[in-house]
Amino acid sequence: METEVPAILRARQAIAPDERFTFHSSRMRMTHVTPEQLRTMDADSDRCALELSDARVDVLGYACLVAIMSMGLGYHRTSEQRLHTRTVENGAPAPVVTSAGAPAPVVTSAGALVHGLHTIGAKKIALLAPYMRPLTRTVVDYLTHEGIEVLDYEALEIPDNLDVAAHDPARLPGLARALEYADADAVVLSACVQMPSLGAIEEAEQLLGKPVVSAAVCTAHQLLRALDLDAVAPGAGHLLSGKYARAPLPG
Repeated sequence: METEVPAILRARQAIAPDERFTFHSSRMRMTHVTPEQLRTMDADSDRCALELSDARVDVLGYACLVAIMSMGLGYHRTSEQRLHTRTVENGAPAPVVTSAGAPAPVVTSAGALVHGLHTIGAKKIALLAPYMRPLTRTVVDYLTHEGIEVLDYEALEIPDNLDVAAHDPARLPGLARALEYADADAVVLSACVQMPSLGAIEEAEQLLGKPVVSAAVCTAHQLLRALDLDAVAPGAGHLLSGKYARAPLPG
């Protein structure tokens, strides 16, 4: 999240040089990707929302997909509204306004992945995730509940969060090619904002002949829309190509 989302925003500045972004972060602790640590992590999200709203940020993103999904089906909506309420209570609502002129919920990577897939019309997908198999199955079940059928998936089973961040993104297109993706509408190259994939997105699209997204790309798309900006950035694949530049936020 702290590398790929800023990289996408810098790429956007190359085509919109009058725009300037600053990126601020607050951390919830988690070293091993287990259900217990994920629950503890999520419980700390209110503190982080308050800290970031002290900086009067214009939009706020919650950057752990599986922490949200492990809390129960549809939980991203609860989290987004609760964290937005924390910023309002602090006198610094984030996001500030949408194109419709109404406050929007906080962006979560879990909700952004769901919304990004719906935005490109993907009803059937294949995905890669770094999690252990039971947690990956949680992601699959969550997406299924949101009307997205997962035809095939690969759990890389990397338990240590730093090892997830160190995973070589150059391996991902080959791993994706081993999936049963022929009938998929899209492929999720990384169902995790911690596992890097941005540099491999367009290579994977060329290799697979399918739209390819990641949790980070979907998060960046929704952050830009929450700022009422065109969601376009070079080098980030189909979702940020411009075709969905003015896609509406979740209703």
